[in-house]
Amino acid sequence: MSHTAFSSFEQIASGTLQQVYGVSRHIAGALIFDRASGRVVDIDPRFPPSGEDGPKPGRPKLGVVPREVTLLPRHWDWLATQPGGASVALRKLLEEASRNPAAQLRQRRDAAYRFATALVGNAPGYEEAIRALYAGQHDEFAAHIEAWPADVRNELEKMTEEAF
Repeated sequence: MSHTAFSSFEQIASGTLQQVYGVSRHIAGALIFDRASGRVVDIDPRFPPSGEDGPKPGRPKLGVVPREVTLLPRHWDWLATQPGGASVALRKLLEEASRNPAAQLRQRRDAAYRFATALVGNAPGYEEAIRALYAGQHDEFAAHIEAWPADVRNELEKMTEEAF
């Protein structure tokens, strides 16, 4: 997973979470972003990222992590009739949905939206840029972010390469 850190409008680090945290941990007000989701990563300094994951329940070698899913009784009934059981059916449905080009496009746009909102949500042209982003208007989007700080603009351009 790729991360980037910003202090105000200046990019201060980019790389793995461990690398970015190492550079930004002593900079007041620094924000670390997950590039794939655009979300701010909140790190408890008592438990900094180490690059090593401890043992987890499930099938860790396969990357399986148990979580709770809440469904209606009719959904559980339908899942019970599927070959391989509920887990296999849910995985197949999720894989199919996640490969949908429209869903991938939406994820990229949502990531850019989150990132922009956190850093330049009050910037001139912000609302117009976001409208252009979701309307798929690349040239309009580029025009509205042109006056934004260079590092923010560069990061948004990278994040939206495949969003139009």
